[in-house]
Parts: sequence; structure tokens; C-alpha cells
Amino acid sequence: MSEQQQFDVVVIGGGPAGYHAAIRAAQLGLKTACVDAALGKDGKPALGGTCLRVGCIPSKALLDSSRQFWNMGHIFDQHGISFGKAAIDVKKMVARKDAIVKQFTGGIAALFKANKVSTFFGFGQLQPGNVVAVKQHDGSTVELKGTNVILAAGSDSIELPFAKFGEHIVDNVGALDFDKVPKRLGVIGAGVIGLELGSVWKRLGSEVTILEGLPDFLPAADKEVSKLAAREFKKQGLDIRLGCKVSNTEVKKDGVHVSYTDDKGEQSIVVDKLLVCVGRRPATKALLADGTGVQLSPRGQIEVDEHCHTGVDGVWAIGDCVRGPMLAHKGFEEGIAVAELIAGLPGHVNFDTIPYVIYTEPELAWVGKTEEQLKAEGIPYKAGSFPFAAVGRAVAMAEPAGFVKVLAHAETDTILGMHLIGANVSELVHEGVLAMEFKGSADDLARICHAHPSLSEAVHDAAMAVHKRAIHKAN
Repeated sequence: MSEQQQFDVVVIGGGPAGYHAAIRAAQLGLKTACVDAALGKDGKPALGGTCLRVGCIPSKALLDSSRQFWNMGHIFDQHGISFGKAAIDVKKMVARKDAIVKQFTGGIAALFKANKVSTFFGFGQLQPGNVVAVKQHDGSTVELKGTNVILAAGSDSIELPFAKFGEHIVDNVGALDFDKVPKRLGVIGAGVIGLELGSVWKRLGSEVTILEGLPDFLPAADKEVSKLAAREFKKQGLDIRLGCKVSNTEVKKDGVHVSYTDDKGEQSIVVDKLLVCVGRRPATKALLADGTGVQLSPRGQIEVDEHCHTGVDGVWAIGDCVRGPMLAHKGFEEGIAVAELIAGLPGHVNFDTIPYVIYTEPELAWVGKTEEQLKAEGIPYKAGSFPFAAVGRAVAMAEPAGFVKVLAHAETDTILGMHLIGANVSELVHEGVLAMEFKGSADDLARICHAHPSLSEAVHDAAMAVHKRAIHKAN
């Protein structure tokens, strides 16, 4: 083992939370190291974590490719555009996705170099005394001593005991790399991953059946949003079955046999590929040696306070391996906040204004409380909504489905939540985020000039509708 190396900050994990923490710490003049174990498809180290390598970025690349293909057969004719028979080259589509991933993983490596972040590729384990032992990919071991250590180990897909991952049963990683369109695709779990990847392969020609254990569709979303989403997905041909408890899978010559029960009793389907996306668990196995003092919850999450501190002097934890939503942008903010706290600056993440997005067609997005939550908590509120069908830009785009809903306190008019479904709402939701961060009111938002014609007019009119002032709809 080589001589122990000293750093101000050692980050374990080069995903969204970890690389943000490392770069910000280095910007603040702290001698910083980052440890990451991941390898790319080419077998070489690849920074960026699940999000960049096999999550957010590659899935959006496939969503965009499949959307272009879908539009050729379902929307282009409305614009007067005709062409020969559309075809999809899946291998070329996947290669494009891989090229995008490689570009961005290389980009993080370049940022590390520019900011003088020392990178160690291998498995990092926290030892007592803020020492990180790194078993590198070449088999050698190095020890890094950090005045501060930031644990950003991320998360892994949950594997069901009766549905082990392999050639025919896959997690999100496998579903990003099919070499051809499966004729029949089964999906266990109607969450973000199931809906997005199910949409990708449905658009390209798969018969997609999604089995969801919960009796309600997208219960975290506003009920009006989830109801409209279910209707739109059904139009697209996604077969979403609720209240399904999957009990067994078996790979046979004719496909994967999936057994489940619903309110009608025992059921089964046969599919060519089965995507299992029933959640993710913190990747904390073997992360902590005995005696570190860092505590894990029963779910395997690292216990931290509101500032992401573990209670052990100089040891912090961020991202998917701690409490809160497993979202890349939540990890971004925690990484920056912790780096700034270490440097003696203010650092804070407002969990009340973290936006949520599902990149289906139409997109779903929201921030803050739903109507159901406000009712349950006894908070008086007013609601205003506006449909994209009355927005000129949306109709001109041939994407009129959806609406924007603004929820404001009945007494103070402070915005409590914004819920959207429709084209490009992944961008529009940030009007709500910004307004809420500055404690804005529905009236504030209603009095801000929005460009015409634009999709953002739906936000403007929804805010006006809170006080029954919407111009383009009956109040």
C-alpha cells in the first residue's frame, strides 16, 4: 500500500451529488479528491453516476429519438408532411445515446482536471478517522485521509428475488440497450422509469404491459394530473394495470412468463422482455468499515441531519444514499451546499421547492403541495387552472393536451404548489419553483408579462384564474 495521501475533502462517488460537491469544494480552494468505481460500456472509468451513464441522460436521448419516430406516424400528417414508410435503426439509435453519454462523462473528467480535483478509480470504503481506503481497478489499494469526507455512493436498482436480472429480465440499464424492438415488453412498476422506458419502446412498436402494485396511478402527483396522464397513455396504447401483485417469473422458450394477482384473481402474461423497476436502494453495502460511527437507517440510508452531516466529525452524506427524493438535481444542490458549509459559507437546500418531472408524452411536472395534501393538512387554498388547448402555441404545435394548475393560500395568496401536464412542462415548472423560492403570490405571477405566443401563457392564465381573472377561459 502506498503512503497515505492528505486532502481537505474526499468524496466517495462521482455521480450528480459527488461531482458537484468535488468541483465546488475545489473552486473554494480546498484540496479535493473524488473516488468512483463505475465503468462505462467500453470498460473504462466513467464519471457521472447512474444519472449520466444509465439513467437521466441516456433515457432522455432514447425518449427524444422515439418521440421523433412516433411523431412521424401520428403528428406529421397534421402539418401536411408526408413521407415513405418510417423505419427505426435501433442499433444506430442506441449508438447515438452511447455517444452522448461518452461526451458528458468525458466532460466531467475535463472539469475535474480544470478544477484540479484528484480522481481515484475504484471502490472507496470509509475507515475510522476519516480515512478512505480505495481498492483500485488494477488491484492496488491507496489510502486517502480527508479532513472532511463526503459520502455520495448513490443507489442501485432493486432486484426482485423471483425476477433476477439477465438477458430477458432487465433493469433500466438493460432496457437502454436492447438491440431490437421487443414485440412484447412487460414492465413491473408504473413509476418514472417504467413509464419513460415503457413509452420509448411503445413508440417504436412494442406491445407494452405495465403491472403496478398500487391501486392508484401516480399517487404522488396531483389527482387531476395523474387522471389525465392515464387517459393520454391509454390513447398511446400503453396497457397499465393497477393493483397487480407479481408473484413469479419464469423464462421459457416462448418468452418470460409473469404471474400476478389482481382483484380478479390469478393472472399471467407472456412477454419477450421484462423490465423490473420497483424502486432503488441506497448503494451503501460495504461503504462503511466497522467503527466509523456513521449510522444507517433500516432502509440502508445514511443518517444525516438537515445539513447532511452524519454526526461524525467531518463526515457528510448526500444524494441518493440519504433521506429525501432520489433525484439528480436534489443531489446537485446537496453537493454544493455541503462544499460551501465545509468552507465556512452558508449552505442550504429547500426540500419544499424541489421540482419533480416525468419525461413522458405529455410531460408531467410539479412542485410543492398537491390539492390532496392541502386538504389533508387543513390548509385553506384557492386553485386556478388553464388548459393548453386554449394556448395558441400549443395548438400550433399540435400538442394541446394538458393544463397548468396553480395552488395558492386562500388568505395570503402565497403559492403553495404548481402542477402541470403537457408539452415542455419540464421547463415551465421552474416558474413555480422560482416564485415559491421568493415567497411569491399567485397575484405576483399573474402580473408578470409573459411572451405571446408561448406555452408559458398557460402558467400566466392559471395564476390569473386563482382570482377568477383569466382572460382566455370562462371563470
